[in-house]
Amino acid sequence: MNASSSQLSRRLIPGLLLGFVVFLVVVLLGDLREVSGEFLHFRWALYAPVLGLTLFNYLLRFAKWHFFLHKLGVDNLSILESARIFVAGFPLAVTPGKVGEVLKGVWLENKTGLPTARGVSVVTAERITDGLAVLVLSSLGVIAYPRYWPAFAAGLGFVLAVIVVSQIRPLAVRLIRWSEHIPVIKRFSGAALDFYEGSYILFRPGSLFTAVGLGTVSWGGEGIGMYLVLIGLGVEPGWETLAIGIFVLSFSTVIGAVTALPGGLGASEASLAGMLTFLLAAPTDLASAATILIRFATLWFAVFLGLIAWFFSRDLLGIPQSD
Repeated sequence: MNASSSQLSRRLIPGLLLGFVVFLVVVLLGDLREVSGEFLHFRWALYAPVLGLTLFNYLLRFAKWHFFLHKLGVDNLSILESARIFVAGFPLAVTPGKVGEVLKGVWLENKTGLPTARGVSVVTAERITDGLAVLVLSSLGVIAYPRYWPAFAAGLGFVLAVIVVSQIRPLAVRLIRWSEHIPVIKRFSGAALDFYEGSYILFRPGSLFTAVGLGTVSWGGEGIGMYLVLIGLGVEPGWETLAIGIFVLSFSTVIGAVTALPGGLGASEASLAGMLTFLLAAPTDLASAATILIRFATLWFAVFLGLIAWFFSRDLLGIPQSD
């Protein structure tokens, strides 16, 4: 393993350790014996559709990723190669602050010649449009439960501010020029302009609405997966449970994203368990079991798929090819 892959592995370790700690805390909060009982009685036949809905989410998110690349003029990357880079980026979500995802920009430059900063703008546009999508899915729940309004408004305000500023070119360029006087940021000023040019294109109204539409459908699929987890744990099926499942999954995703913690670890789990307990009047053992099941079917399933992609991506990781 060379320096590049070694450094990448070291960046993953804190996220993996944090994930293990969060898993233990969630289990212990619900009482180990009681949570184990929930797993034993879970209708495991429903878990395959839950994973299928997660794959549906990844498929639509990949369509958005490839759509963004097309918008930036990348026409020398095959669908399979694009998919390999996209999936190989999954484990990078559990690096501190998700900074590892910058590597996707490096991979794109190596494969297509697209400047790294413009590749990073694709990653950023993915996150921003995902954020808008889950906020759309959360909106009805926030109306029904006003206590979540401040966090919702803060998240929506931040996302919209980023998009609006990106579309006011004189203001955005002025902010970038101003940042050139800050010693720590100055050396990145050239890359910042490249990043901005990519963001300007990707946040144009047509691209934005297409991406948010795809994101809303894809994250809605994961919300239905949350509903199936609840049904598998014995919660009464129905439209109200479905609405709560979609809302809880979507809003916990927002909470996890704004914390900048690796994979939203800790924040997403706490919000999931807390909202399930409050909205469904669910016992803590059921809420804990549901939280663990959905996180393994979403975040950790993605990490698992990404690590498989790494096995076939020695070139991306900087590992010399064997003869």
